[in-house]
Amino acid sequence: MKLKNYRTFWILSILYVVSIFGANYIVYRIQQAIFEEKQAKGVVQLFIGGPPFAFPNVWHTTTYISSFLLLLPGLLMIISVTNEYSFKTHRQNVIDGWNRREFISTKIMLALIGALFSTILVTLTALSFGFLQGEPFTTEKSIKVFYFFIQALSYSLVALLFALLFKRGGLAIGIFFLYPLVLENLISALMNRYLDFSGRYLPLESTDNLIPFPLFENVQRQIIKAPNFTALLIVALVYIALYVFFISRKFETDDL
Repeated sequence: MKLKNYRTFWILSILYVVSIFGANYIVYRIQQAIFEEKQAKGVVQLFIGGPPFAFPNVWHTTTYISSFLLLLPGLLMIISVTNEYSFKTHRQNVIDGWNRREFISTKIMLALIGALFSTILVTLTALSFGFLQGEPFTTEKSIKVFYFFIQALSYSLVALLFALLFKRGGLAIGIFFLYPLVLENLISALMNRYLDFSGRYLPLESTDNLIPFPLFENVQRQIIKAPNFTALLIVALVYIALYVFFISRKFETDDL
């Protein structure tokens, strides 16, 4: 299905762009209100340090806030793929001369492009708020932008896998939202309690933990065992490779 003629896809895409900026703007305004209050400013700085939207904190803050919206690109991916099944366009493309590997490669490439777009959007958002704050520019903590790309790609590939497994849009969307919001969180909590924080290495948890809550970092270090970011990144990359393998395998062996 040609996305350029698919109105719902573009409406949701615009909503995603607006939501990224809007969500960060809301938190930015809250920060401004707090730091403009002289009595509150000293107490807040004691706990969280400098303003969350000033460099270098802005890289961490914007990627963390924006990560909550990554279900939207996943939703777009599911709609794109399940509509192929609904309208049989995937079968027609194969009949017209595409082989299965070429077809599924375009979907994987769509996930990659979507992740790159999300990353560029978040980078521009971080730069905008960082310069608006008036602090000197720095790339310190900008590694969080790369982590966000890994996270965005993981969510999109999981969405693609669910779309191929369930084929029906409503079912795939429901499971895609249920898995990270409820199921994986529940499993992760149990594993963290009884298996020494091993729950952070679950598929989407591993990418979520690359960008932890950005405030109260000093307090968190004393309460919670800090994650091994190198291990988390390696695990996340292994999961991405597995997603690509199973996605390709599923479509190449499936009945059209």
